[in-house]
Amino acid sequence: MTNELASWVDTPTRRAITAFVERVSSGPNAVPEAERVAVFDNDGTLWTEKPMPTQLHYVVEQWRKQAEADPSLAERQPYKAAVTGDYGWLGGSVDKHYEGDDSDLKVLIGALVGVTAGMSVDDYAASVAEFYEKAKHLTLGTPYADAVYRPMVELLRYLEANGFTVYIVSGGERDFMRPMTEAYYGIPPEHVVGSALGLAWDEDSHEVRYTAGLDFFDDGPEKPVRIWTRIGRRPLIACGNSNGDMPMLDFTRKGDGLALLIHHDDTGRGDPAYDKGADAALAAVDERGYTVVSVRDDWSNVFVDPAAG
Repeated sequence: MTNELASWVDTPTRRAITAFVERVSSGPNAVPEAERVAVFDNDGTLWTEKPMPTQLHYVVEQWRKQAEADPSLAERQPYKAAVTGDYGWLGGSVDKHYEGDDSDLKVLIGALVGVTAGMSVDDYAASVAEFYEKAKHLTLGTPYADAVYRPMVELLRYLEANGFTVYIVSGGERDFMRPMTEAYYGIPPEHVVGSALGLAWDEDSHEVRYTAGLDFFDDGPEKPVRIWTRIGRRPLIACGNSNGDMPMLDFTRKGDGLALLIHHDDTGRGDPAYDKGADAALAAVDERGYTVVSVRDDWSNVFVDPAAG
């Protein structure tokens, strides 16, 4: 046993991960380093997504400001939820999406694009960076940097030490993640694949600006498409936590890769237990060959240690 995965308990899951990595990275049948690609979902996989994804927290703050400027907005969703603090409605819209109902998600997206419409990419990045500096997780009460899963950061480093190139492939918006991925995960912005707001060149200001539209939503069947268009290789390892990650996991398994599914089954350590939004994936574990990572059984620690930096 090494301390490379120090927060991973010595379970069959940990042994399955290390055995796979050793097989593809050493010996006569080692896969060339250029082909060692690993992809990770973000929300609920690399950091906590409850009571709602972090980007929703940021957007809620923007909606609240918009409703203060125009009180008529407070009478309709999602501005109403932002003003009243109805995080249940906001988080429920994401859960409904994973169950196949996008009615509330469409309302969210429609309001989301209004937050950035006309903004330059630099101004948006600065706004998001300021949010990360000041915002606290809604239930943990800690900076979002401390809501990162320590075992997953260890796994990222372990894979890189064995010649893997790691990408984040998330339903979260790409430019919202980029200001934090290097500091929190050690993943550079050019390795972030996510949903994308529309962009256009503004000749007058010589700026790239956001349009009032969504270019694509990187979830479900869109994930393997974006993996191929951005990376051009089938991943050897994929890790997710929800029904929306299944196509990405299946794309990886089709190439005899390792598909890891994070199961939030722990209580008492700050990461709530939940199956909602992951029920289809959990039900398909045996049929599709996913390897389940139990937060309760496989991780000795959950969150990063703030004292460690």
